[in-house]
Amino acid sequence: MPRRQGYALLIALVAGTAALCAAIAFGTSLIAGRQQAPLDGSRNHAAARNPAAAANSTGAWVATWTAAPVSAEPDAGQGYPGSTVRNIVHTSVGGDAARITLSNLFGSVPLVIDRATVNTRPVTFGGRPTVTVAAGLQVVSDPVVVPVAPDADLEVSFRTPDATGAVTQHPDTHQTSYLADDRGTWSTTRWRYLTAVDVRNEASPGAIVVIGDSLTAGSGSTTDADTRWTDVLSDRLRHTYGIANQGIAGNRLLLDSPLTVKGVKNFGGPSATHRFERDALTVAGAKTLIIALGINDVQQYPQEPDPERITAGLRALTERAHAKGLRVVGATLTPFQGYATWTPERNDVRLAVNKEIRSGRVFDGFIDFDRAVRDPYAPNRILPEYDSGDRLHFNDAGYRVLGRTIDLGAVDASPKADAF
Repeated sequence: MPRRQGYALLIALVAGTAALCAAIAFGTSLIAGRQQAPLDGSRNHAAARNPAAAANSTGAWVATWTAAPVSAEPDAGQGYPGSTVRNIVHTSVGGDAARITLSNLFGSVPLVIDRATVNTRPVTFGGRPTVTVAAGLQVVSDPVVVPVAPDADLEVSFRTPDATGAVTQHPDTHQTSYLADDRGTWSTTRWRYLTAVDVRNEASPGAIVVIGDSLTAGSGSTTDADTRWTDVLSDRLRHTYGIANQGIAGNRLLLDSPLTVKGVKNFGGPSATHRFERDALTVAGAKTLIIALGINDVQQYPQEPDPERITAGLRALTERAHAKGLRVVGATLTPFQGYATWTPERNDVRLAVNKEIRSGRVFDGFIDFDRAVRDPYAPNRILPEYDSGDRLHFNDAGYRVLGRTIDLGAVDASPKADAF
């Protein structure tokens, strides 16, 4: 062997050994093993995932992607024994390592995972490749040393060897994922069990958490195009922040969803008031919260006729977020004249809520989504070029306008000193 090649081989071996040692040290010293935690975020596990609760310091871990658990999947009462769930998610901020959160919130029996990967890199839980998640609980994995690119698709896969009972899911994802077994592979637009991907990123200022309804989840947007308004916001921030989209189609502020849509009971999930601790306050690296809720309280049955109850509910969420050191920015409610549930009386409730939001007495700051998308000649309607076709949800152009409406300075500041 020529001497130059011999030196190169020696250097490569030394470098590889050092990298392996660093990876082992990182994986064992940073988190030896994650414990299961109640999904209400009531234990120290919540504080560990939310460094904003401690002096607004993000630490190392930042959420790059999230999906709020919504309901049990219909027609999947035994789960998918012997199948591999391949969730495809789109990242916001990048990092040099990742960890995942698996939820069995709507399960009735323990969920067993015997193999998990992030972009084909093996994932462990407490040092083991197998984990059992008790019904109603969630588990966070050990760190896996894997490069996670910003603004990119990431595959998080895991195998369920046995019948799992009810499957915790997030439907209507506007992203194609897959389910595979010995018979083949099927595409799906559900995320199953996976509720968060956090990345290790020392340079990121933190995560922006967005809790909302279908307009945040991206209903009406193009599948796999990543054109939700939260995606647009991530692009404008150059993927320095984590963006945690916790939107649920049909979600309400004050009431748990009574809807059954496409066989899914409680289609809109638990109310924002009930899921707030889990889905907003325990997100890794949370710094700013955006609240985009209330239109379903106005237009869904049973309708909320009192705008003061809606604004009081929004104000209560703001106060809870302030207690965790988060800045809170809220969005005005967008027009929906022409949608099946619109009436002049319900529109008056919407306008009253918007008036109070614009007064500055609800949030630290506000985003005027209403003004951005309404037709100037018919202000109770969406501008036609932004309408997905149902007079309530937006197309890609409409979501682009929402994302561009946000003042970037409004999501990167301190909360108000005085409580409301």
